[in-house]
This record gives sequence, structure tokens and C-alpha cells, in this order.
Amino acid sequence: MKVLHVAGARPNFMKVAPIMREMARYPNEFEQILVHTGQHYDDNMSRVFFEDLELPQPDVYLGVGSGSHAEQTARVLLAFEPVVLEHRPDWVLVVGDVNSTLACALICAKIGTKVGHVEAGLRSFDRTMPEEFNRLLTDQIADLLFTPSRDADENLLREGISPERIHFVGNAMIDSLVRYLDKAQASPILDELRLEPGTYVVVTLHRPSNVDHRETLIGILEALTEIQRRLPVIFPAHPRTQERLAEFGLEKMIAAVPSLRLMEPLGYIDFLRLHSQARLVLTDSGGIQEETTYLKIPCLTLRTNTERPVTITQGTNQLVGSQPEAILKATWGVLDGCRPSGTVPELWDGRTAERIVQVLTELFD
Repeated sequence: MKVLHVAGARPNFMKVAPIMREMARYPNEFEQILVHTGQHYDDNMSRVFFEDLELPQPDVYLGVGSGSHAEQTARVLLAFEPVVLEHRPDWVLVVGDVNSTLACALICAKIGTKVGHVEAGLRSFDRTMPEEFNRLLTDQIADLLFTPSRDADENLLREGISPERIHFVGNAMIDSLVRYLDKAQASPILDELRLEPGTYVVVTLHRPSNVDHRETLIGILEALTEIQRRLPVIFPAHPRTQERLAEFGLEKMIAAVPSLRLMEPLGYIDFLRLHSQARLVLTDSGGIQEETTYLKIPCLTLRTNTERPVTITQGTNQLVGSQPEAILKATWGVLDGCRPSGTVPELWDGRTAERIVQVLTELFD
């Protein structure tokens, strides 16, 4: 069986890696091709993750780079079609909800190549998010839908998807976390930052709703300024966020705050070590909501909705929005002892890739 994997952004790499590793255990049954669309074009956002996750170098690199959602999607469409026509895979696996996910699935649907969507069925029910359209449309045209949680199955069934296309397999991102958690404990990042476990807060921001609006970003920074009076705040900044901080002239504001430590993005292993030992994580990332749920680290999501509600109903995640008053109220609650215990969701056990490969094998046979 020839399988073509598509990866375009950091969260994609964490989901593709365990699937490729599992298929590699059966070299007589699977021929694998890895396509990197280049949607995340920053070296720290791509190359380091390939090394940390022990991914092979891509067989094909499309290099689509940055641009508006329309530009990026169009570039992937144009670049990916010749790849599929050349390699003629039996299956194309797309993951997550980035522009590359939808564009590659759409090409497959148009030329008759079977496509499977890993992390299907997630919904924020917020159509102002470009990712929501990527999720909705990809799930409509994919032949197989691999879901990470029971609510995802319910979403798909409600949208009229045939039950035969839906397979509840668990969370592929957690496969990577389980595999590398012990290795991450050997990372020197805490020593380099002079931090002790449980004595700091980690922050990540990248969504346009938080970083593209000057007043919103200032409000979040004001909240972080208050938080750092109690605990150091470590802020590995996404390239998009760094650009906005410079554009809005906010770098001096951060530099004047002694325990708010802005830094470059980290590789997978270093960041896993950093946030797995944090007292609290503040984020607008979907993947970090999932990782903190598995690790049982309190997480405050700076959004008004999430496509991963299981991290709230079962995990350690709270939605707090981006208003500084709400951020601070929730932060003081956690730091003063209102720490959710949380449970690990069903099938988040490090064996999701095994179940995906089993489904594909049975169908091919």
C-alpha cells in the first residue's frame, strides 16, 4: 500500500511522526512518501521539529510559504496536484486543520485519490475561524475520518457523515508526547533558564484574534505583567507574534517587565520539558490544550471557544477569553489552589497510530 503523508505546520509533524513510525514496522506492506508543504516556513518551526521527532527528511517539499489564507491554499493546490499524479498513492493522509489539510484533501477528491483525515470531527462552532472551514470541508470530502474523541464522532454523525467512514482512534499528538516525555526530562532548558519545576508560568500566543489587534495584545501583556509579580512568565514567541510586537512597538513594554521573559520558539523536546514542569500554562493553541490535559497541568485558553471541549469536560483546561480581568481572575484561582485534577480522555494512550494503521490494513486487505 502506497501512503502519502501531508505535513504543513508544527502540530502536523507531531501527528504524522507516530503514524510513519508505525507503518515503518511493516516495510513489506507500506510504501511511504512524506510531503512537506512548507506552510510553516520558519526554520525553528520546522527543521528542529523534524529532528526532535525523528522524522525522515521530506520526499517532496512544496515551499508554499506565507501569504493570505487564499494565497496559501491556492499555492498548495497548484503544487500538490502534480505530486499526487506522479506518485499515484493508494491513500493520502492529511492531519489537523491548517490550509494544507483542506487543499490537499480537495485535490485528492477531484482526481479520485482516497484521503484519510487524522483528527477529524473537531468543531469550535465559530465560523470566524479559518480553521473551522478547513475542518468542516475536509471532513465532508475525506473517505476515512480518524477521530480523537467521542464528541468528534457525534459532530460528524450530526453533519450526515456515514458511520462507516468514522473511526474513533484516539489522539495521535499524544502518541508523540508519550514517546518523548522521558527524553524531554533530560533537556537542559530549565537549567539554561534558571528555573525550578512548578515555579513559573508558560505562555504561547499566535492566533490572529489575539496578536493582530494592538489593544487586545496590550491587554494580554498587561495581564502577564501582573502575573509575573508572583511567578516568572516564560513566553516563547511565535514568529507571527514577534512580528506584531515589533509592528505595534511593544517590545520596550516587555523589556521593562523584569520577570516576563520573551524568547525564540523552542524545539519539541525543549518545549515539552518546559511546559510539562510549569505551574500554569496560558495559550491559544489547540495542541497545547491537549498536551496539558494529558500532563494534568492547569491550562487557561485565551479564547472564547475551543474545538477540543474534551480538554474542558475531562481535562485541566479553562476558557477565559482575552480580557485581562478574566485572565487574572482565573490565574489567581489556579495559583491560590483551585487546581483542576482532570482525567486523561479515552484512547489517549500512545497507541493511536497503531489503530490508524490497523484500519488502513483491514480496508486494503
